[in-house]
Amino acid sequence: MKIKAVIFDLDNTLIDFLKMKREATKAAAFAMVDAGLPADRSALSSRLFDFYSNYDIESDDAFSKFLLKTYRKIDYRVLAAAVNAYLREKALHLKPYPGVVATLASLKKRGFKLAIVSDGLRLKAWMRLNAAGLDRYFDVVVTYDDTGKKKPSEVPFKKAMAKLHVKPGECLMVGDWPEKDMIGAKAAGMLTCWAKYGSRFTKGEADFIVQDIKDIIKVVQAC
Repeated sequence: MKIKAVIFDLDNTLIDFLKMKREATKAAAFAMVDAGLPADRSALSSRLFDFYSNYDIESDDAFSKFLLKTYRKIDYRVLAAAVNAYLREKALHLKPYPGVVATLASLKKRGFKLAIVSDGLRLKAWMRLNAAGLDRYFDVVVTYDDTGKKKPSEVPFKKAMAKLHVKPGECLMVGDWPEKDMIGAKAAGMLTCWAKYGSRFTKGEADFIVQDIKDIIKVVQAC
């Protein structure tokens, strides 16, 4: 069956989400010290990122929770400095991987329908897409807000297919996380493509594996 739609994960597939989080958290930690928090900058940066990752990488209150847990109080001078520094640095790193824009543009030109399936929240997903200059390429964006389910549940994938008006065999799912993106999409009947260039995992199974997003053009041609 001919591929008619390509569905992408967002974080670490189109944008380097972990790098952005690490750099923004580092800026926040340095700002905390500059605002008077008694700590070593590098050590605080590592501790803050670890807390953020373990607490909830998408949370809006991680810094305040960190201060409460570590220092038993919230100094709002410190918190404000951290949040402002984080947001400034985050904006600098919300950029697509090299080749993403050209690949998406080529897929659109060839007539493929494009969608996002993300475990993130709707507004944050759209904000990242907009900041990275990618929002105009996507016909459909499905997030946790749309289904109340996270990958590898089949539900988000089926929701995207329904919105795109395509059948499972007509879809290719591209993502960095084998246990979520590949397993969930395969269970929904889609072809799968592991974006290994953005993955922190060394093992996984998929119908296709790409080391560069530009190779997705070859994949859809092969299909």
